[in-house]
Amino acid sequence: MSIAGSSLRDTVSAEEWQIRVDLAAAYRLTALFGWDDLVFTHISARVPGPEHHFLINPYGMMFDEITASSLVKIDGEGNKVSESPYDINPAGFVIHSAVHAARENAHCVMHTHSVNGVAVSAQREGLLPISQQSMGVLSSLGYHDYEGIALNPDEKPRLVRDLGNHTYLMLRNHGLLTVGATPADAFVAMYFFESACTIQLRAQSGGGPLVHIPQAVLDGVREQIKVATRGVRPGPLAWPGLLRRLDRANPGYAD
Repeated sequence: MSIAGSSLRDTVSAEEWQIRVDLAAAYRLTALFGWDDLVFTHISARVPGPEHHFLINPYGMMFDEITASSLVKIDGEGNKVSESPYDINPAGFVIHSAVHAARENAHCVMHTHSVNGVAVSAQREGLLPISQQSMGVLSSLGYHDYEGIALNPDEKPRLVRDLGNHTYLMLRNHGLLTVGATPADAFVAMYFFESACTIQLRAQSGGGPLVHIPQAVLDGVREQIKVATRGVRPGPLAWPGLLRRLDRANPGYAD
C-alpha cells in the first residue's frame, strides 16, 4: 500500500475515516463469506458532506487486501478527488454512481457476482418465497434485465427505475445488489439475499415440490421483522459480531 493509513487518517474527517474503516471491513467480510469475484465487483459508500463524493475499491486489489486508506474517493463523474495511486473499474462506477445519485438514503451500495446469486438471477421466476430468509428480501425486491457489462451510461435510468425504493435488486443473469444507510446495513441485507438464494438452490436440488409461503404471511413480514429486532435495524445489530469475526480471521482493514 502506497499511502500509510496513519498519514491519510490525519488528512480526512473523523466521519470519513469511520466510513472508510467500515467499508474496508465490508470488503474483507465479503471475501471471508466467499461472495467475491476476484477484483470485479464493488461496494461503495458516500462520504459525509455536501459534495456527494463516494468511496470505491481500487481496481486490481483483492477484497481481502483492501484497507481503509486504499479506498479511492471519487465524484459523481468518476474523477478522483483525492490523491490515490489506484484506478477504479468503470463498470462499477456506472452502477454505483447511478444509485448514489438517485437515492439520497442509499449511502452504501453493495453488488456481488456470487455463484448462488447469479444462479438464481438466471431463473425465470427469480427468488421464490420458500424460506424465512427470503421473506424480508421479497418485501423490498426489484429486478433489472441484463444489458451487458455495465459500461453504458444510458443504462443508468433503467437501473434507477428498477431499483425504485427497494433495498434489494436482482440483476438478471448478473448478480445481486443491496443498498443501505451504512456499510453494515448493505452487508447484512446482502447476507439475507445470498442466504435466500443458497437455500433456494439447495431446495430445488432435492427434486421434490416446494412449499411456497402464503402471500398473507409475506404481507406481514415487515412488522414481524420490527418486532424480532425490537425496532433496531439488522445491520447495527449484527455488525459488532461480524467485526469480531473479521478481527480473528483477517485483521488490518483499519489501516
